[in-house]
Amino acid sequence: MYAWNAARRLFQPRLSSLTATPATIRKMHIQSIPMWTGKSDNYAYLVVDDKSKEAVIIDPAHPAEVTPVLKKAIGDGSIKLTAIVNTHHHWDHAGGNGDMLSELGQPLDIIGGKDCKKVTRTPKHGETFSIGSIAVKALHTPCHTQDSICFFMQDGDDKVVFTGDTLFHGGCGRFFEGTGEEMHKALNVTLGSLPDDTRVFPGHEYTKANAKFGVSVLPSHAVKALETYAEKNQETQGKFTIGDEKRHNVFMRPQDPEIQKATGETDAIAIMTKLREMKNNFK
Repeated sequence: MYAWNAARRLFQPRLSSLTATPATIRKMHIQSIPMWTGKSDNYAYLVVDDKSKEAVIIDPAHPAEVTPVLKKAIGDGSIKLTAIVNTHHHWDHAGGNGDMLSELGQPLDIIGGKDCKKVTRTPKHGETFSIGSIAVKALHTPCHTQDSICFFMQDGDDKVVFTGDTLFHGGCGRFFEGTGEEMHKALNVTLGSLPDDTRVFPGHEYTKANAKFGVSVLPSHAVKALETYAEKNQETQGKFTIGDEKRHNVFMRPQDPEIQKATGETDAIAIMTKLREMKNNFK
């Protein structure tokens, strides 16, 4: 079933185009902008409401790779850019805010964690706002940084979450400013409570490395399927859901006997802490 679901998603219409044909028009458009200059592996995301053309750009850390896309869309009337949204304050997510404002030459809200560069608004945990007809909820997920915020968005039946460096396909972020207890809550309580059909858009392309580690801990069909997909696809963002992560992400399976055996722990927080230590040292 897992393999069939993953395969079926490959043939679903991509949401990265702002000029979809009438047969594939969706209210919420998501355009991934890989920022891969040099050794970078970040993603910025342009989210557009089809009806109002209101739009936000998420984590545009490298303006040289993002502003041409935005200027073209603004110029041809495809979008009305209203805000920069940051998932956390690290330079490879929020470091481009100042240059973005200068290059675009228009006032924009900067919505993100309290330590993000030039931030103008930090939504509280559970606070909601909108991008046209798209409903947005801020979910505080402190651990990778203490100001980490994931953004859950819904337009009709379409549900997505932008997870920054908290949740990756098959993995999670390092605990730079937090603990295993905080990451367990972030992944398995806060994000784990989202609808299973919520598509995940992480901040980096780390799937291949995450899957390789995952197979070393839990060589299940689901984890092996993720590894196979990552080997065949350079980009994996948005291709898997929260429900998928619960199956193939070892950091979201503390109840699994094989993971308990691999870590030598049975407590969920101890398992999270041990898994992250193992991943940090994995070659």
